Amino acid sequence: MEFSVSGTTVRFDERTLQFAIARNGAEWSTCADFTPQLTANQGTFAFTDAVSISHEQRETGTGIGVHSIYTGFGHSAYAFATYVWVERASGDVLFEWIPLNEQGLNITNVAWPAPFAFDDANDHDATLITHEQGVLIPNTWPTAVTTKDIAFDGRYETAGGYMPWFAQIRADAHAYIAICETPWNAGYSIDHPENGPYTHVGTWFEPSLGTMDYRRVVRYRFLDNADHTAVCKSYRDYVNERGRLRTLAEKAARNPSVRDLIGRSWVHVGIKTKVQPDSSFFDPEHPDKNDSLVTFAQRTKQMRTLHDMGAGRLYMHLDGWAQPGYDNAHPDYLPACEEAGGWEGMKALVDAVHDQGDIFGTHDQYRDYYFTAKTFDANNAIRLADGTMPEHARWAGGHQTYLCAELAPDYVRRNFAEIAAHGVDLDCAYLDVFTCNEGDECSNPEHRMTRRECYERRAECFEYLLSHGILSSSEEVSDWAVPSLVFCHYAPYDFQMRSPAQPRQGVPVPLYNLVYHDCVIEPWMMERVVDGDDYMLYALLNGGAPYLIRDAAYVGVDGDMDDEQRARTENDIERCHQVAAFHERVGMQELVRHDFVDDDPLVQRSVFADGTAVTCDFHTQTYCISE
Repeated sequence: MEFSVSGTTVRFDERTLQFAIARNGAEWSTCADFTPQLTANQGTFAFTDAVSISHEQRETGTGIGVHSIYTGFGHSAYAFATYVWVERASGDVLFEWIPLNEQGLNITNVAWPAPFAFDDANDHDATLITHEQGVLIPNTWPTAVTTKDIAFDGRYETAGGYMPWFAQIRADAHAYIAICETPWNAGYSIDHPENGPYTHVGTWFEPSLGTMDYRRVVRYRFLDNADHTAVCKSYRDYVNERGRLRTLAEKAARNPSVRDLIGRSWVHVGIKTKVQPDSSFFDPEHPDKNDSLVTFAQRTKQMRTLHDMGAGRLYMHLDGWAQPGYDNAHPDYLPACEEAGGWEGMKALVDAVHDQGDIFGTHDQYRDYYFTAKTFDANNAIRLADGTMPEHARWAGGHQTYLCAELAPDYVRRNFAEIAAHGVDLDCAYLDVFTCNEGDECSNPEHRMTRRECYERRAECFEYLLSHGILSSSEEVSDWAVPSLVFCHYAPYDFQMRSPAQPRQGVPVPLYNLVYHDCVIEPWMMERVVDGDDYMLYALLNGGAPYLIRDAAYVGVDGDMDDEQRARTENDIERCHQVAAFHERVGMQELVRHDFVDDDPLVQRSVFADGTAVTCDFHTQTYCISE
């Protein structure tokens, strides 16, 4: 079958289910050796295993395509449809998977659409994935990259996929971007062997609360004269058309204090640590490592000392400020830590921070639900599709499950009202893991929740903060959160979250910031790696804020480096001044272009909307700023 509209031609082989798509003088064909398939508890079934398969060409007012129905798998009546069509308005090709009859199979995964053949051993043929800040994988890249190497197995709306798309660019500058329009229960799979010579990347879908439930859609947009900047700008246009682009300037119109966050250095410190005996971090041989305390008065002295040293304008992020200690007893976290000075001591710290012209924010948590919480009720925890409650004891607080996000806004309102009642004037608040971890689902009929609804409830928590003049923050960044998130803990490259000794998955490129730099403020790591990169250069390339102090909550986790990996710097304050000054200049500007200078991936240049450019040379670990 063949059909054409708006400059795009699609050919479909009814026997093999392969597609070939031609646009802008280039053709893209799905992999001949890939079999679209369903994985179920009852087994794995190729689409072609269906007892009955029918195809018909369908034309509507908005496009033309092929509609297929697949019926009968594994002696069941299970049936689904696919609809692959070209949109008249854009020439984009949309792949839709539609459940029709879910009786007889318990689906766990749908692998479709098939990856495109991308098999030329050319280091200018490259794949883009949105694993954290962004990765460009040349087809000849020496390190193998597979789905198991990606955080959260490539799940969209997590650290594994900040944005719900992937892309491939040929050496001749023809490219496509595959945008998942239904990302809540979806992700990407990738296969790149050592040294290539190919990279195959495709989409997977999973059930929602035990069933496939709703139509799944992936939009393929085909580009010419493209590079990674052009791909990102195409996606920026896509989200802007759908009303999901919300710039910092727009957020500042609602909360003017957004502008006051620009150009500051970050100070991330804590008050109380208490590691429970059942936590995986508990050290029975060194009990002194399980508990620590720094008073509010000591933190006040630290902030004053930093000012005396010329640290400049600061943002203080405070961990472990409440009585249970860091990562304990959430969401029943209050009151302020008594041993550290209680509410009066905390208020005095905040007031002192404000007197110095600095701003203050708290670390908080409304996902991890600890059995030690005073009001713990298992009925408020999420229930998986099979009715079970997930449990583990990884973090400091020990035995925990997850709070259903349908109830999270209730706890946010309760806690922040009490904080305000004690005269603690918050500028910012960090709600942990919301923008790093996957959304949850809950089958409890009293607060049933899909993953999509979970993201909506998390956004509601951010919106509550903003409505009270408190700037919203969370662990990383995610596409769903852009309209209601002001800043984050970090939005790093994937390699920055691992040991510097580990090989990189590809070339680091700022894909997220090419789309959203002027929408979310990002602080950046400032470590120097022994015999390696100076992370300050990545802060500059991304037009971000600097970390003056970044005390990791857990040793060796979340990008924490030990002393053997980190080069000592004697001029941390001066380095932060340089990055903060650059952030002051470009922090609310769109990142309009990112290039490899003279085609060298170790010499990168970022250009911002006001014409400011920064070039970073990773051969020499130096940078240059120009207008």
